[in-house]
Amino acid sequence: MTIGQNRWLPHVILILGIIVFVFPIYLTFIGSTHTAPTIARGQMPLTPGDQIVQNYEQALFSGRGERVTGTPATILLRNSTIMALTIVVGKITISLLSAFAVTFFSFPGRMFFFWMIFITLMLPVEVRMIPTYAVMANIGWIDTFAGLTIPLIASATATLLFRQFFLTIPDELVDAAQIDGAGAMRFFWSVLLPLSRTNIAALFVIMFIYGWNQYLWPLIVTTSRSRETIVIGIVKMIGSGESATDWNLIMSVAVLALLPPVIIILLMQRWFVKGLVDPEK
Repeated sequence: MTIGQNRWLPHVILILGIIVFVFPIYLTFIGSTHTAPTIARGQMPLTPGDQIVQNYEQALFSGRGERVTGTPATILLRNSTIMALTIVVGKITISLLSAFAVTFFSFPGRMFFFWMIFITLMLPVEVRMIPTYAVMANIGWIDTFAGLTIPLIASATATLLFRQFFLTIPDELVDAAQIDGAGAMRFFWSVLLPLSRTNIAALFVIMFIYGWNQYLWPLIVTTSRSRETIVIGIVKMIGSGESATDWNLIMSVAVLALLPPVIIILLMQRWFVKGLVDPEK
C-alpha cells in the first residue's frame, strides 16, 4: 500500500504544478474571447465567450480596439519570426564554425581567442547595450532588421557546447577522414554536422525561444511600428490605466505570441530531449 501511495505522490505533485502553470494561460485565452468591458468589470467567467472571432480578427489585421490602437499582430508575428529565425541560424552557424576552428585547428592564439569568447559570458547583456547601440547608429542600422538581429547572433554558450561535443569525437574518426582524402570542410560537412544534429536541434529550440522573447534590445533599436516585435507590441497596447486598456485585444495577441514557440517545441520535442540527455548523439 505504501509503494502504491509513493507512486501516486509524484503524479499528484506534477498535476498540481501543471494546473498552476496552465491556469494563467487558460485565463488569457478565455479573456481573448470576451469584450473589454466584461474583463474590466471583473465579471469574466471561466468559459469561452462569443467574441473570439471578432477579437482575433481585430488583433491580427487591425490592432484597433475600443480604446487603444496597436500594431496588427500579422506584422508583429512576421517581425518576431524573422528576428528569431535569423538569430537561430546565425548563432548556430557561427558557433559551429568557431567551435570547429578552436577544436581541430592549431594556430597562434587559438586558446586565447577561445577564452576571449568564453569571457563574454560574464558580461551581462545590459552592459553591452549602449556601445552596441552606438555602433548600430553609426552604420545606420537603427530600425532595421539587420540592427535588430545581427548584434544578437554571436553566442559564447553555443560555441562552448559545440566545442565540448567536438572534443568527444574519437581521433580515429578524424584520422579515417584524412586517410579517405577528406579536407577540412568536407570533414565538417559530412562527419561533424550529422553527428551534431541532436545538439543543433536542442540549441535551435532554446535559441528560437531566446530570440522570440527578446524585449530590451528591440525596444531600444526599433522606432517604427513596422519593425516592432510581438513582445514590444503587447507592451505598447497597454494603456495608462484600466479604463484605457483593451484587455481582450491584448490577451488575443498574447495567445498568438504563444503559438510559434509551442509549435517549435512540439515539432522538435524528440530531438530536443535527445540532444540534452542522450550521451550517444
